Amino acid sequence: MAGADVKGAGRLAYREALPEGDARGDPVLFVHGFPESSYMWRGALGVAAEAGRRAIAPDLLGYGDSEPDPPATWERQLEALGELVDELGLERVALVVHDWGGLIGLRWACEHPDRPSALLISDSGFFPDGVWHGLAEVIRTPGEGEKLLEGLTRESFGELIRAAGSFPDDAIDEYWKAFATPAARGGLLEMYRSGDFGKLAAYEGRLAALDVPTLILWGEEDAFAPVAGAYRFRREIPHAELEVIEGAGHFIWNDRAARCHEALTGFLGRTARGS
Repeated sequence: MAGADVKGAGRLAYREALPEGDARGDPVLFVHGFPESSYMWRGALGVAAEAGRRAIAPDLLGYGDSEPDPPATWERQLEALGELVDELGLERVALVVHDWGGLIGLRWACEHPDRPSALLISDSGFFPDGVWHGLAEVIRTPGEGEKLLEGLTRESFGELIRAAGSFPDDAIDEYWKAFATPAARGGLLEMYRSGDFGKLAAYEGRLAALDVPTLILWGEEDAFAPVAGAYRFRREIPHAELEVIEGAGHFIWNDRAARCHEALTGFLGRTARGS
């Protein structure tokens, strides 16, 4: 399995895994969500490399090894992702997104419709009438969000995230980086408070119009992005495949890694050159 080394490119750090021999398709770009980092993709990167793809997973601004770059709004995250793609010379990519990575990555895809060659959407949303879950609403509320984030310690953060999934200590350490400094916490507040779903009205119908192979992969028991969103994506992208993982929650790439990697391998095989 190819390694996933942390590298730097402009404002974003990223992990990368390279295939052995000639590539069998476009590079794969993995975009993580909250509260994770590129570390969530460490296994998937190797899976993509074994499938003959160059695989890249950035740390969004303020997450992992990427420094905050205020204001870390939704739009600034989108801009930074595009800068990385251009700097790495990625002409076309198979885009894999999760959670906030969907809100950022799918906007990038719609704004650059000639760049994505395939989409894998997992446990996210892209709907102008979307509603934030309870924790997100707390973060978005001035005063309450500051109190919540400033009161977190490494230990209480671990307890909070483990209530939603099975995370080992090394993952908790990596994801805590986004909460460990005032600047990083400020970036989280900026991102969530810029997340007005009404901004997505301009993108309605544009994912389907990309007309690229699409897989929707979802946890059946997701409490943060309910599975109804998966079926809505399927209705709005008629050619998409849908796979719902029974008994899984929001953090499927962590809790159901083997199942997700199997789905990823099959999808990349179906979208490889000459397939």
